[in-house]
Amino acid sequence: MFTHLWAYLRERKKFWLLPIIAAFVVFGGLLLVSPTNPYSPFIYTFF
Repeated sequence: MFTHLWAYLRERKKFWLLPIIAAFVVFGGLLLVSPTNPYSPFIYTFF
């Protein structure tokens, strides 16, 4: 899946999407790891 995404970004010159995708992965990982962590109030304000 990541190889297809990387190929798409490289071919279409859409490298500006990388920070957005990285932010979604980080926030999604934080939500999955522990829903009762001390950062939850800050994460929920983004959504």
